[in-house]
Amino acid sequence: MLQTERVPKKATNLSLSVATLDKARELGMNLSQTVDALLAEEVKRRYWEKWNERNKEAIADYNERIAQHGLPLAKYRTFGKSLGDGRRET
Repeated sequence: MLQTERVPKKATNLSLSVATLDKARELGMNLSQTVDALLAEEVKRRYWEKWNERNKEAIADYNERIAQHGLPLAKYRTFGKSLGDGRRET
């Protein structure tokens, strides 16, 4: 989703715990890179969390359709036949 390399950067101000900041500097950490990478991961996580929430009804409908009717084109599959076609046993 978001690539933190090769994109323009923008200066920003952050308020960080003095103890954490001191430890990070002591360990030679690049604060900008670390915060950027961690923030990108959190943005990605929240994006997909919201996407799943917005689409949960469609996902449930699709799963129900597969449970009732099986996978479309399942008869043409040449792999995973032991997994069945997705239908519930009745």
